[in-house]
Amino acid sequence: MILSSPYTLSTPKKIISLVPSITELLFHLGLEVETIGITKFCVHPKKWFQSKTRIGGTKNVNIEKIISLNPDLILCNKEENVQAQIEVLATKSQLYLCDIQNYDDALKMIEEIGILCNKVTESSNIIKNIEVAFNQNTIEKTKEIKTTYLIWKEPYMTVGGDTFISSMMQKAGLTNIYAHENRYPQKTIQEMQDDKPELILLSSEPYPFKEKHLQQLQKHFPNTIIALADGEMFSWYGSRMEQASIYLKQLKQSIQFK
Repeated sequence: MILSSPYTLSTPKKIISLVPSITELLFHLGLEVETIGITKFCVHPKKWFQSKTRIGGTKNVNIEKIISLNPDLILCNKEENVQAQIEVLATKSQLYLCDIQNYDDALKMIEEIGILCNKVTESSNIIKNIEVAFNQNTIEKTKEIKTTYLIWKEPYMTVGGDTFISSMMQKAGLTNIYAHENRYPQKTIQEMQDDKPELILLSSEPYPFKEKHLQQLQKHFPNTIIALADGEMFSWYGSRMEQASIYLKQLKQSIQFK
């Protein structure tokens, strides 16, 4: 079943995570024994990546392998995982599906997984730490900084206003040029030039932008500041958010605007 509310599930003993940022959250909740399966993209924590059973990628999970592990809870995400696969798995195990579009959604997810896994104290502490960290690292938005955040190349793709990344941009004091659009719109060089960004951020994931890509793009945007960005800090909802607050403040401070 796909749980719309997590409050009736008995404490799970065998958990599979299909989402990298949720896998990291499970680690910080102290669920090392209970977590039996992760994806090949669940690179944090490193010791889990090296030791836990891998059940494929986020978009192509090995359904037979998951079923053979006989989990009593599967954690997945509406955006990161494939609907058809989720529907199959929901007939085989209890399944928690989250849909994270902003900062508040992420905190709600942490709370609900804490309830699901009988880790309410631990999840409450993580939420408190995140809230304190963001309060301590509040970024004053002294002026509008028109920003384009790129997640893909060929074609170039950016983020709309209904994404967690856009929410993190707001936390960083940046104005998402494409906040009026949904999900992940494709943009040409010309379209981006027409929108006159003051800042372009090149994410390290899912496309691994590097310095060479920055230099290539700079030729098209000679008057725009372009910087590499740690994609995990912008897109990993969960316990990573505590580190993200510090990173976002430092990133903003490192970029010199006129």
